[in-house]
Amino acid sequence: MTVAEAVLQQQLKNQTKGGSMAGLKEKLHSKILEHRPRTQKLLKEHGATKIGDVTIAQAIGGARGVRCLVTDISYLDPFEGIRFRGRTIPETLDVLPKPDGCAYPFVEAHWWYLLTGEAPTKAEALSVVEDWKARRAVPGYVVDLLRALPRDTHPMTMFSAAIVAMQRESVFARRYAEGIKKDEYWDPMFEDCSNILARIPSIAAYIYRMKYKADTHIPSDDSLDLGGNFAHMMGIPKPYDDVARMYFILHSDHESGNVSAHTTHLVASALSDAYYSLSAGINGLAGPLHGLANQEVLRWMMNFQKKLDGQEPTPERVKQALWDTLKAGQVIPGYGHAVLRKTDPRYVAQREFCIKNLPDYPLFKLIDTIFQVAPGVLTEHGKTKNPWPNVDAQSGVIQWFYGLTEWDFYTVLFGVGRAIGVLANITWDRALGYAIERPKSVTTAMLEDVASQKIKADDLGND
Repeated sequence: MTVAEAVLQQQLKNQTKGGSMAGLKEKLHSKILEHRPRTQKLLKEHGATKIGDVTIAQAIGGARGVRCLVTDISYLDPFEGIRFRGRTIPETLDVLPKPDGCAYPFVEAHWWYLLTGEAPTKAEALSVVEDWKARRAVPGYVVDLLRALPRDTHPMTMFSAAIVAMQRESVFARRYAEGIKKDEYWDPMFEDCSNILARIPSIAAYIYRMKYKADTHIPSDDSLDLGGNFAHMMGIPKPYDDVARMYFILHSDHESGNVSAHTTHLVASALSDAYYSLSAGINGLAGPLHGLANQEVLRWMMNFQKKLDGQEPTPERVKQALWDTLKAGQVIPGYGHAVLRKTDPRYVAQREFCIKNLPDYPLFKLIDTIFQVAPGVLTEHGKTKNPWPNVDAQSGVIQWFYGLTEWDFYTVLFGVGRAIGVLANITWDRALGYAIERPKSVTTAMLEDVASQKIKADDLGND
């Protein structure tokens, strides 16, 4: 029994003595303590044992690395990073048309690109800009819903609730109920996805202004594209419009296996419409092991900065502080990635923005010094497969610099961007007639029987 389990067991005993522990909960805890060693033994001694086409470690470990999803929207290469429709991030940003006088592309152009695989002309991008302007108005009942929620509700809860509330307007749900051919499913799905993408930046800005800016709101400006209008409604001046365009594009897609993308795909595979599906994906994004990680990184960076107590973040001081962190049994947030084996290109893109626009900002100088020092420290430490920074190590500092210091809201920004990729994916899922997702489960006892060779993996069944 670990120390943590011993402490928990004592807490449970104390609660029982006080009369607050029900018999069921106490019994459940004893079963949990009995079961944990079984799972740990399977992983440690039999992780490589095959059960069909996967190993026991993959079955227990969240299907890590199991190739069983298909998407043409993006691909995560361990050494090149994310590729959108075959292009790297720099190539994507370079090939897409930009608003006049701006450094980053239209978000609307990226939507065209993810759907078709072809970079649009500026005229084609502007046609999407105009289409989304016509769809942009947020229904009054969504505003009523948001205002009915307690003001201390997490902004991701508000965001998810607003999305699913609009389900009553689903074109897909209506057309399906009326009767529609399967090979036409993509059409109403496209309409729903377009409506959602046109509205959610306004919804996000409304949540922000309601919660953090004294409930004062800025009306939409129909002369602006999505990125420009979002910055306008947030009340943040240029070049935050380019920050929005960059951020939404960089966070738009990351293959199909991450939680938000996979959840959206999974729910949509039941022929749930885009509102149900995206809301579910947003709920997954809210987890601290997924989209919430960016605020965790920034919190750690701010505490790190306080420990320096005004001292210059020299490589020597930062190196010592990193070692102190690791020796205390803590991790360095924002470093390491499940797939990447190099610096995340999304980190690089945002770092380049910082070098150009905020090179002397103290928090960026600290983050950049950590970037120069941390990989060497982590390599020497030897317990990290990938000692390089991921996107979360950089994204918070830009938001903070432009005055968006409410880090609970950062995952909503992530959600606006991620919606672009996952909605492109489910549009194509319906176009190609992908089946409902239904993997097969096994019990712990079955795994133990295979591991001990009491039964063969083939005898587990495949239905």
